[in-house]
Amino acid sequence: MSNLDLKPAPTECGGTAPTGPVRDLIEGREVSLGESTLVRRLLPTLGRRMVGAWCFVDNYGPDDIADEPGMQVPPHPHIGLQTVSWLHAGEVLHRDSVGSMLTVRPRELGLMTSGRGIAHSEESPRPHAHAPILHGTQLWVALPGDHRDTAPAFEHHPVLPEISGGNGLRATVILGTLDGATSPGTAYTPLVGADITAAAGTDARLPVEEEFEYAALAMSGEAVVDGVPLPVGSLLYLGGGR
Repeated sequence: MSNLDLKPAPTECGGTAPTGPVRDLIEGREVSLGESTLVRRLLPTLGRRMVGAWCFVDNYGPDDIADEPGMQVPPHPHIGLQTVSWLHAGEVLHRDSVGSMLTVRPRELGLMTSGRGIAHSEESPRPHAHAPILHGTQLWVALPGDHRDTAPAFEHHPVLPEISGGNGLRATVILGTLDGATSPGTAYTPLVGADITAAAGTDARLPVEEEFEYAALAMSGEAVVDGVPLPVGSLLYLGGGR
């Protein structure tokens, strides 16, 4: 039912960050992306719209696309955000309205800043010319108010900093700063995104910022995060204050 009040009083709708750690396991819902790709949408979801400035997470694959068209997302617009393309297998051809045309490959950062407006498409190279497996995640970052109208741009960073521990843990810093290593990708708000690989039996901790919110996404394998088993394709929201 519509609210016909011409001068309604403001209503607090929530959405503030928790003051301490939580353990909220989020299962992805299946969504069709473009013409032929199914993804697991993890953010936004009912009760959880954002994790810090991260406002959108789609996880997909691994999908066998050897005889399929693969990802075919036609041109569409974005404003006021950044898209982060991150692959574990396959490749995605990015084209946009500022003249970029580049293929993003596994463990390379494809970072598009829409700012005041950009249109782009994402597609697997033509059948029989692309890798047989497609596996990755796309994330969005909400731009802060004073950067929402920044000029649109696309960045491609094939080499990213890594950190490692002697206990079988390795992390690639995708965006922001982790343990003193900083991604070359442009960030307009304090955040961190990292791809973490741990050998079987690894028991490790990573440094965190107490004022940040955190979440963990399982891309493959088995993991337990803060005592919670994390199934592949799910997101564990960890809250803040850690």
